Amino acid sequence: MAERLSIAYSPCPNDTFVFHAWAHGEVPGADAPEVTFADIDVTNGLAERGELDVLKISYGALPWVLEEYALLPCGGALGRGCGPLVLTLPGVGSPAELAGKTVAVPSERSTAYLLFRLWAARAVPGGFGEIVVLPFHEIMPAVRDGRVDAGLVIHEARFTYQQYGLHSLADMGEAWEAETGLPIPLGAIVARRSLGAGRLRELAETIRTSVRQAWADPSASREYVLAHAQEMDPAVADQHIGLYVNEFTADLGEEGYGAVHALLTRAAEEGLVPPLDPGALAFPS
Repeated sequence: MAERLSIAYSPCPNDTFVFHAWAHGEVPGADAPEVTFADIDVTNGLAERGELDVLKISYGALPWVLEEYALLPCGGALGRGCGPLVLTLPGVGSPAELAGKTVAVPSERSTAYLLFRLWAARAVPGGFGEIVVLPFHEIMPAVRDGRVDAGLVIHEARFTYQQYGLHSLADMGEAWEAETGLPIPLGAIVARRSLGAGRLRELAETIRTSVRQAWADPSASREYVLAHAQEMDPAVADQHIGLYVNEFTADLGEEGYGAVHALLTRAAEEGLVPPLDPGALAFPS
Protein backbone atom coordinates (compact mmCIF):
# COMPACT_ATOMS: atom_id res chain seq x y z
CA MET A 1 0.00 0.00 0.00
CA ALA A 2 1.30 3.47 -0.91
CA GLU A 3 2.44 5.69 1.95
CA ARG A 4 -0.26 8.04 3.25
CA LEU A 5 0.09 11.53 1.77
CA SER A 6 0.27 14.76 3.74
CA ILE A 7 -1.74 17.78 2.56
CA ALA A 8 -2.24 21.36 3.74
CA TYR A 9 -5.15 23.55 2.73
CA SER A 10 -7.10 26.41 4.24
CA PRO A 11 -10.17 26.05 6.49
CA CYS A 12 -12.13 28.13 3.95
CA PRO A 13 -15.38 26.63 2.62
CA ASN A 14 -14.15 26.07 -0.92
CA ASP A 15 -11.22 23.93 0.27
CA THR A 16 -13.15 21.93 2.86
CA PHE A 17 -15.94 21.38 0.32
CA VAL A 18 -13.51 20.21 -2.38
CA PHE A 19 -11.44 17.92 -0.15
CA HIS A 20 -14.16 16.57 2.16
CA ALA A 21 -14.60 13.22 0.42
CA TRP A 22 -10.87 12.52 0.11
CA ALA A 23 -10.09 13.75 3.63
CA HIS A 24 -12.70 11.35 5.02
CA GLY A 25 -11.59 8.31 3.04
CA GLU A 26 -14.70 8.38 0.85
CA VAL A 27 -12.96 8.36 -2.55
CA PRO A 28 -12.87 4.74 -3.75
CA GLY A 29 -9.34 3.35 -3.90
CA ALA A 30 -7.71 6.36 -2.20
CA ASP A 31 -6.46 6.50 1.38
CA ALA A 32 -7.40 9.58 3.39
CA PRO A 33 -4.44 12.00 3.64
CA GLU A 34 -3.01 13.57 6.77
CA VAL A 35 -4.59 17.04 6.74
CA THR A 36 -3.09 20.27 8.07
CA PHE A 37 -5.21 23.42 8.06
CA ALA A 38 -3.28 26.62 7.49
CA ASP A 39 -3.64 30.17 6.21
CA ILE A 40 -2.42 30.71 2.65
CA ASP A 41 0.68 32.60 3.77
CA VAL A 42 1.64 29.53 5.83
CA THR A 43 1.02 27.05 3.02
CA ASN A 44 3.07 29.18 0.61
CA GLY A 45 5.95 28.94 3.07
CA LEU A 46 5.49 25.20 3.56
CA ALA A 47 5.74 24.72 -0.20
CA GLU A 48 8.86 26.85 -0.46
CA ARG A 49 10.46 24.70 2.24
CA GLY A 50 9.21 21.48 0.62
CA GLU A 51 7.62 20.26 3.84
CA LEU A 52 4.47 18.42 2.66
CA ASP A 53 3.36 16.22 -0.23
CA VAL A 54 0.35 18.20 -1.46
CA LEU A 55 -0.52 21.86 -0.79
CA LYS A 56 -3.00 24.55 -1.70
CA ILE A 57 -0.88 27.61 -2.47
CA SER A 58 -1.18 30.94 -4.22
CA TYR A 59 -0.55 31.00 -7.95
CA GLY A 60 1.63 33.98 -7.08
CA ALA A 61 3.95 31.64 -5.16
CA LEU A 62 4.09 29.01 -7.89
CA PRO A 63 7.27 30.18 -9.70
CA TRP A 64 9.30 29.63 -6.52
CA VAL A 65 8.24 26.01 -6.03
CA LEU A 66 7.93 24.51 -9.52
CA GLU A 67 11.29 22.77 -9.34
CA GLU A 68 10.05 20.53 -6.53
CA TYR A 69 6.28 20.63 -7.01
CA ALA A 70 4.04 20.00 -10.03
CA LEU A 71 0.90 22.02 -10.66
CA LEU A 72 -2.13 19.71 -10.55
CA PRO A 73 -4.88 20.30 -13.12
CA CYS A 74 -7.69 20.28 -10.56
CA GLY A 75 -8.73 21.20 -7.01
CA GLY A 76 -7.72 24.85 -7.07
CA ALA A 77 -9.51 28.20 -7.32
CA LEU A 78 -9.78 30.07 -10.59
CA GLY A 79 -12.77 31.87 -12.00
CA ARG A 80 -14.55 35.05 -12.97
CA GLY A 81 -16.01 37.74 -10.75
CA CYS A 82 -14.02 36.42 -7.80
CA GLY A 83 -10.97 38.66 -7.62
CA PRO A 84 -9.44 40.33 -4.55
CA LEU A 85 -10.79 43.72 -3.43
CA VAL A 86 -8.99 46.82 -2.17
CA LEU A 87 -10.99 48.11 0.80
CA THR A 88 -10.84 51.47 2.56
CA LEU A 89 -12.96 53.51 4.92
CA PRO A 90 -15.58 55.62 3.11
CA GLY A 91 -14.24 58.89 1.77
CA VAL A 92 -11.33 57.59 -0.30
CA GLY A 93 -12.37 58.60 -3.79
CA SER A 94 -9.63 57.29 -6.05
CA PRO A 95 -6.71 54.83 -5.98
CA ALA A 96 -4.26 57.73 -6.36
CA GLU A 97 -5.17 58.79 -2.80
CA LEU A 98 -3.43 55.64 -1.52
CA ALA A 99 0.01 56.95 -2.52
CA GLY A 100 2.31 56.69 0.49
CA LYS A 101 -0.33 54.91 2.58
CA THR A 102 -0.14 51.65 4.56
CA VAL A 103 -1.83 48.62 2.99
CA ALA A 104 -2.50 45.24 4.61
CA VAL A 105 -2.18 42.17 2.37
CA PRO A 106 -2.72 38.44 3.05
CA SER A 107 0.73 37.35 1.81
CA GLU A 108 3.55 38.88 -0.16
CA ARG A 109 3.56 35.72 -2.30
CA SER A 110 -0.21 35.64 -2.71
CA THR A 111 -1.92 35.88 -6.08
CA ALA A 112 -3.96 38.71 -4.61
CA TYR A 113 -0.80 40.72 -3.94
CA LEU A 114 0.55 39.92 -7.40
CA LEU A 115 -2.66 41.17 -9.06
CA PHE A 116 -2.56 44.17 -6.73
CA ARG A 117 0.99 45.09 -7.74
CA LEU A 118 0.18 44.79 -11.44
CA TRP A 119 -2.85 47.05 -10.90
CA ALA A 120 -1.09 49.51 -8.59
CA ALA A 121 1.75 50.12 -11.04
CA ARG A 122 -0.82 51.95 -13.19
CA ALA A 123 -3.42 53.10 -10.66
CA VAL A 124 -1.21 54.45 -7.83
CA PRO A 125 1.59 56.39 -9.54
CA GLY A 126 3.13 57.57 -6.28
CA GLY A 127 3.48 54.06 -4.89
CA PHE A 128 2.55 52.87 -1.43
CA GLY A 129 4.12 53.40 1.94
CA GLU A 130 4.29 50.29 4.12
CA ILE A 131 2.93 46.87 3.13
CA VAL A 132 1.81 44.85 6.17
CA VAL A 133 1.11 41.10 5.99
CA LEU A 134 -1.86 39.98 8.09
CA PRO A 135 -3.95 36.79 8.17
CA PHE A 136 -6.84 37.49 5.81
CA HIS A 137 -9.48 37.45 8.57
CA GLU A 138 -7.63 40.26 10.41
CA ILE A 139 -7.45 42.65 7.48
CA MET A 140 -10.96 44.14 7.56
CA PRO A 141 -10.87 44.87 11.31
CA ALA A 142 -7.48 46.57 10.81
CA VAL A 143 -8.92 48.85 8.11
CA ARG A 144 -12.07 49.54 10.14
CA ASP A 145 -10.04 50.45 13.23
CA GLY A 146 -7.66 52.73 11.30
CA ARG A 147 -4.57 50.61 11.94
CA VAL A 148 -3.95 50.50 8.17
CA ASP A 149 -5.20 52.79 5.41
CA ALA A 150 -6.36 50.06 3.05
CA GLY A 151 -6.65 46.29 2.92
CA LEU A 152 -6.40 43.74 0.16
CA VAL A 153 -9.00 41.06 0.88
CA ILE A 154 -9.88 37.67 -0.53
CA HIS A 155 -12.40 34.86 -0.01
CA GLU A 156 -15.68 35.58 1.76
CA ALA A 157 -14.68 39.19 2.48
CA ARG A 158 -16.31 39.95 -0.89
CA PHE A 159 -19.65 39.26 0.78
CA THR A 160 -19.06 40.75 4.24
CA TYR A 161 -16.96 43.90 3.97
CA GLN A 162 -20.03 46.18 4.24
CA GLN A 163 -20.61 44.79 7.73
CA TYR A 164 -17.34 46.46 8.74
CA GLY A 165 -18.42 49.81 7.31
CA LEU A 166 -15.87 49.56 4.49
CA HIS A 167 -15.83 50.71 0.89
CA SER A 168 -14.59 48.71 -2.11
CA LEU A 169 -12.17 51.03 -3.88
CA ALA A 170 -11.12 48.61 -6.61
CA ASP A 171 -11.68 45.03 -7.75
CA MET A 172 -8.47 43.34 -8.88
CA GLY A 173 -10.44 40.69 -10.73
CA GLU A 174 -12.39 43.25 -12.75
CA ALA A 175 -9.14 44.95 -13.70
CA TRP A 176 -7.57 41.63 -14.74
CA GLU A 177 -10.59 40.43 -16.72
CA ALA A 178 -11.02 43.79 -18.48
CA GLU A 179 -7.39 43.78 -19.56
CA THR A 180 -7.01 40.11 -20.53
CA GLY A 181 -10.46 38.60 -20.99
CA LEU A 182 -9.20 35.64 -18.96
CA PRO A 183 -10.41 34.10 -15.70
CA ILE A 184 -8.58 34.99 -12.50
CA PRO A 185 -6.02 32.46 -11.17
CA LEU A 186 -6.15 32.44 -7.37
CA GLY A 187 -5.20 29.21 -5.60
CA ALA A 188 -3.25 26.25 -7.01
CA ILE A 189 -2.92 22.65 -5.88
CA VAL A 190 0.64 21.34 -6.11
CA ALA A 191 2.21 17.96 -5.37
CA ARG A 192 5.77 16.69 -5.07
CA ARG A 193 7.27 15.75 -8.42
CA SER A 194 9.18 13.00 -6.61
CA LEU A 195 5.89 11.08 -6.23
CA GLY A 196 6.34 10.14 -9.88
CA ALA A 197 4.14 10.68 -12.92
CA GLY A 198 1.93 7.67 -12.25
CA ARG A 199 1.06 8.63 -8.70
CA LEU A 200 0.57 12.26 -9.67
CA ARG A 201 -2.02 11.19 -12.23
CA GLU A 202 -3.74 9.01 -9.61
CA LEU A 203 -3.70 11.94 -7.19
CA ALA A 204 -5.26 14.28 -9.73
CA GLU A 205 -8.03 11.77 -10.37
CA THR A 206 -8.59 11.37 -6.61
CA ILE A 207 -9.01 15.13 -6.21
CA ARG A 208 -11.24 15.36 -9.27
CA THR A 209 -13.42 12.58 -7.86
CA SER A 210 -13.58 14.38 -4.50
CA VAL A 211 -14.84 17.50 -6.31
CA ARG A 212 -17.47 15.55 -8.22
CA GLN A 213 -18.68 13.80 -5.07
CA ALA A 214 -19.01 17.18 -3.34
CA TRP A 215 -21.15 18.46 -6.18
CA ALA A 216 -23.24 15.28 -6.29
CA ASP A 217 -24.12 15.51 -2.58
CA PRO A 218 -23.39 18.98 -1.12
CA SER A 219 -25.02 18.02 2.19
CA ALA A 220 -22.33 15.41 2.87
CA SER A 221 -19.66 18.05 3.45
CA ARG A 222 -21.90 20.54 5.26
CA GLU A 223 -20.81 19.76 8.83
CA TYR A 224 -17.12 19.68 7.85
CA VAL A 225 -17.38 22.99 5.98
CA LEU A 226 -19.15 24.85 8.77
CA ALA A 227 -16.95 23.39 11.51
CA HIS A 228 -13.90 25.04 9.94
CA ALA A 229 -15.49 28.22 8.58
CA GLN A 230 -14.53 30.48 11.51
CA GLU A 231 -18.09 31.22 12.65
CA MET A 232 -19.11 32.11 9.11
CA ASP A 233 -22.80 32.49 8.36
CA PRO A 234 -23.96 29.35 6.48
CA ALA A 235 -25.41 31.50 3.68
CA VAL A 236 -22.03 33.19 3.20
CA ALA A 237 -20.32 29.79 3.16
CA ASP A 238 -22.69 28.74 0.37
CA GLN A 239 -21.92 31.91 -1.59
CA HIS A 240 -18.22 31.28 -1.08
CA ILE A 241 -18.45 27.73 -2.44
CA GLY A 242 -20.63 28.80 -5.34
CA LEU A 243 -18.11 31.44 -6.40
CA TYR A 244 -14.81 29.61 -5.95
CA VAL A 245 -15.71 26.01 -6.82
CA ASN A 246 -16.48 25.84 -10.53
CA GLU A 247 -15.54 24.09 -13.77
CA PHE A 248 -11.89 25.11 -13.35
CA THR A 249 -11.81 23.29 -10.00
CA ALA A 250 -12.59 20.04 -11.79
CA ASP A 251 -10.19 20.74 -14.64
CA LEU A 252 -8.09 23.80 -15.47
CA GLY A 253 -8.40 23.07 -19.16
CA GLU A 254 -6.84 25.14 -21.92
CA GLU A 255 -8.39 28.40 -20.73
CA GLY A 256 -7.30 27.85 -17.13
CA TYR A 257 -3.72 27.03 -18.04
CA GLY A 258 -3.73 30.03 -20.39
CA ALA A 259 -4.79 32.32 -17.55
CA VAL A 260 -2.07 31.01 -15.23
CA HIS A 261 0.58 31.36 -17.92
CA ALA A 262 -0.58 34.90 -18.74
CA LEU A 263 -0.49 35.99 -15.10
CA LEU A 264 2.95 34.61 -14.38
CA THR A 265 4.40 35.79 -17.70
CA ARG A 266 3.15 39.34 -17.13
CA ALA A 267 4.43 39.30 -13.57
CA ALA A 268 7.85 38.05 -14.73
CA GLU A 269 8.02 40.82 -17.32
CA GLU A 270 7.49 43.32 -14.48
CA GLY A 271 10.21 41.63 -12.40
CA LEU A 272 7.71 40.50 -9.76
CA VAL A 273 8.34 36.74 -10.06
CA PRO A 274 11.08 34.54 -11.57
CA PRO A 275 10.55 33.75 -15.27
CA LEU A 276 8.87 30.44 -16.11
CA ASP A 277 10.89 27.68 -17.72
CA PRO A 278 9.26 26.24 -20.85
CA GLY A 279 6.93 23.43 -19.88
CA ALA A 280 7.08 24.22 -16.17
CA LEU A 281 3.29 24.24 -15.85
CA ALA A 282 2.77 21.03 -17.82
CA PHE A 283 1.26 18.09 -15.95
CA PRO A 284 3.02 14.72 -16.38
CA SER A 285 1.28 12.72 -19.09
